[in-house]
Amino acid sequence: MLRYRLMVGVVLVALVAGLLAGCAQPATPQVVTVKETVVVEKEVPVEKEVVKTVVVEKVVTPTPAPKGGELTYGLTLIVSDIDPHSGASSELGIFLTSVYDPLVWRDQEGNFHPGLAKKWEISEDGKVYTFYLRDDVKFHDGTPFNAQAVKFNFDRITNPNFKSNKAKYMMGPYDHTEVVDDYTVKVYFKEPYAPFLDSVSQVYLAIASPKALQEWGDEKYREHQVGTGPFMMSEYVAKDHIVLVKNPDYNWAPEFMMHQGPAYLDKITFRFYPDAATRAPALESGEVQIMGEIPPVDANRLMADPRFVIYPVDIPGQSLQFFINTSKPPTDDLRVRQALLYGLDREAIINGIFRALSPIAHGPLGRKTPGYTSQVEGMYPFDLEKAKQLLADAGWKDTNGDGILDKGGQDLALNTILMTWGYLPEIGTAMQGLYRQLGVKLETQVLTYPAALEAASKNEHHLIPMAISSSDPDILSSYFHSRNIEKGFAWSRYSDPELDQWLDEGARTMDWEKRAELYAKAQVRIMEQALIIPIRDYVNLNGASAKVKGLRYSLQGWFPWLYDVYIEQ
Repeated sequence: MLRYRLMVGVVLVALVAGLLAGCAQPATPQVVTVKETVVVEKEVPVEKEVVKTVVVEKVVTPTPAPKGGELTYGLTLIVSDIDPHSGASSELGIFLTSVYDPLVWRDQEGNFHPGLAKKWEISEDGKVYTFYLRDDVKFHDGTPFNAQAVKFNFDRITNPNFKSNKAKYMMGPYDHTEVVDDYTVKVYFKEPYAPFLDSVSQVYLAIASPKALQEWGDEKYREHQVGTGPFMMSEYVAKDHIVLVKNPDYNWAPEFMMHQGPAYLDKITFRFYPDAATRAPALESGEVQIMGEIPPVDANRLMADPRFVIYPVDIPGQSLQFFINTSKPPTDDLRVRQALLYGLDREAIINGIFRALSPIAHGPLGRKTPGYTSQVEGMYPFDLEKAKQLLADAGWKDTNGDGILDKGGQDLALNTILMTWGYLPEIGTAMQGLYRQLGVKLETQVLTYPAALEAASKNEHHLIPMAISSSDPDILSSYFHSRNIEKGFAWSRYSDPELDQWLDEGARTMDWEKRAELYAKAQVRIMEQALIIPIRDYVNLNGASAKVKGLRYSLQGWFPWLYDVYIEQ
């Protein structure tokens, strides 16, 4: 038997240590051959033990740290407001998640991890959150991150004069923020607020540089954003592109990332591709290396091509749903609303438009959302005859033989607002044809997001769609609590004190099981009253070059973690 003992010369120690450090990086190998001379003491057992010293050569092929290069990412929605505190779009988080760090991170399994806050405490009554902050973080403009910065940002979001479309709702019953010392901050609420940790894990409550916010003001800050994240905003040209560059000083990534220190990529350019037909060609030509919302027909094709990878990402939060206006005839009649649910063949829409790559939705929350209840499943199976009977019971008949039901001289026509995202124009066309079989006429108009918000605020709609991602079921409050009817997103315009109570208690209760029970009741009530037409659970079909490595998406689904990404050479 041979026994080997390696005796490596001191002169080689520094070289070997450096090579091993390179091997430790999670990288795509770039083979470098290094010859080193190693002295080996070789002991060979024979009748008489003889020790021979020989010199051999050993070849080492380490894996160096990956070099990221540049990447182009295709966005699908031209965002009108990219300020995280005022905007509501999920699209803005695709690039801003790399510009900002949250106070608290959530991993893909929903666990909380330290971020800009090293640790945190929640008071027994759930009304005070204390965050103990890192003291080694600087904003991209060189100013220090501290407790004063946290207070400045939260006060900005909740300022009544600041037009926040999402962040202020995520702050819940916010009262005030107290700076205890430079790196300790207490956030007070008027009532217990269980969703707050989830809220501060998202980009909408990003901590921006107070200096930059003051320097640029609310109107200009969106073009000059300054955070603490692994990438810095370098250029913003509205409706054309956004450029991020590496933050060379970044060294505070969360523990679940795959490396520490600066990001691998040097530069990321985000470009807009609102026309779905242009997305796969842009990816295939190499114009982009990552593209969001690949059309399902193209995704099926690209799955068979080894040059590309499709990342289907389930989006928690709202299902894609159409709110039914309960304050406007004829949808103020429960029977009409229920008929719209029974009378729509949603499976035909899923198979025809989404190639069965998205599951049919059954309620206001997608299946992947914490707190989703299966009790809503099966409440409204497709039943055209039952739908027709409900409309007949409500007094709707086709008196003139034109195929459209009428009552009191008025056709059963519904003003339906569509937007350009999420294949809504195609869904609207499909719904028009399917509802025609029921005798219902959809009068559709495709609006920009701001125009749709204005139309909803003026109560001009019968049907209007929405799908906002969220990793907490408290998203239901934003869209179904009566306090949000006049100045919010409760577009069904339905007021129910018991539903309001369940939603309020869900936000105040710190016990998760009790919260889940309350939100389950709310989901069932929403569907019993037919406040929405759920279409599909949102799945984002992201496509990428097979050379893109390290790509992952956050729990919220839309937001890529680009910190670990690099391009394989």
